[in-house]
Amino acid sequence: MTTPSQANPQTVLIVDDDEEIRTLVAEQLTRAGYAVVTASDGPTMTSALAASPIDLILLDLNLPGEDGLSLCRHTRSRRNIPLIMLTARTEPVDRVIGLEVGADDYITKPFDPRELVARVRSVMRRSYHPVEPAETPTPKRARFRGWTLDFENRRLTDAKDRVVMLSSAEFSLLKFFTEHPNQVLSREQILTLTAHPGPTDVAAQRIADLQISRLRHKLNDDARASDLIMTVRHQGYVLASAVTFE
Repeated sequence: MTTPSQANPQTVLIVDDDEEIRTLVAEQLTRAGYAVVTASDGPTMTSALAASPIDLILLDLNLPGEDGLSLCRHTRSRRNIPLIMLTARTEPVDRVIGLEVGADDYITKPFDPRELVARVRSVMRRSYHPVEPAETPTPKRARFRGWTLDFENRRLTDAKDRVVMLSSAEFSLLKFFTEHPNQVLSREQILTLTAHPGPTDVAAQRIADLQISRLRHKLNDDARASDLIMTVRHQGYVLASAVTFE
């Protein structure tokens, strides 16, 4: 996937029932070089996804009918498309819930359109890295404990070759773990890797712990007796496994 250009722009789907917000965001993203598709609710969002390839979804939390959380959960279970949640709610628990159901990032209303464009670019970069030429072959996948993480296709498979869907944040986190096995990853690093840098207050630490919890769930790693992603008290988390690269 390339960066936005007039010849081959990436496409953003804006889902918001407020026509004024849809128009404002569409104008900003168009100026930034993206193609834009809009929808006002769940059914029109579903139609838009079926009609053309979408590279990123901007999804409002409060929608008529099926709400944004439900739509996010439904979409993440079927499609590996980066998703940013738009919300007027400012409580940390609301942001945590959005991340828990699969959003890659969130932005609260009212927002600076320039910040939103920057968030879109950040999530796009994490999700669609251009392939850089290298002098030596770059590993294509990592294997650990019966799991295979495919770097090129951004896909996780289990020992029976069954695919486990990962959000872009989960992929980035697991890739870092496999590249640094048996090394402690701090909460600050987790927040940076998952695009939530900032002061590690209680809410931020909760987000970091939630990202680990979601990843453990995908890896069938019981937090109560975890022996794969282990907690290092007062320090962070560590992937306690040998990793081989191919």
